[in-house]
Amino acid sequence: QVHFVESGGGLVQPGGSLRLSCAASGFTLDYYTIGWFRQAPGKEREGVSCIGSSDGSTYYADSVKGRFTISKENAKSTVYLQMNNLKPEDTAVYYCAANLMRSTVPAGPPLIYEYVYWGQGTQVTVSS
Repeated sequence: QVHFVESGGGLVQPGGSLRLSCAASGFTLDYYTIGWFRQAPGKEREGVSCIGSSDGSTYYADSVKGRFTISKENAKSTVYLQMNNLKPEDTAVYYCAANLMRSTVPAGPPLIYEYVYWGQGTQVTVSS
């Protein structure tokens, strides 16, 4: 049975940093694209960043470019999201999920309906 578990969220002041982890069990990261998404209260879920398996391609939403970095350790079945210079508008529940249809990251925002194995999410709150 496949499970994705997100961790690493918390309360941080503006300008601070957090490192989120997405640990996959019963699943190998070797062949599929993994994405990080977030959902703020009253807003739709949006794609934040993705990483491909076959070529290491990455995608970042414009709102996080230059501040967030996605990486992964296949041996640990874990994907990370390093978030620096956090802003109040980054406040959201962050989720990870797998795209079984793609091994590389396509151009443009990730299509949420292509992603499966959603975790429970981890809360990130940026506030002074």
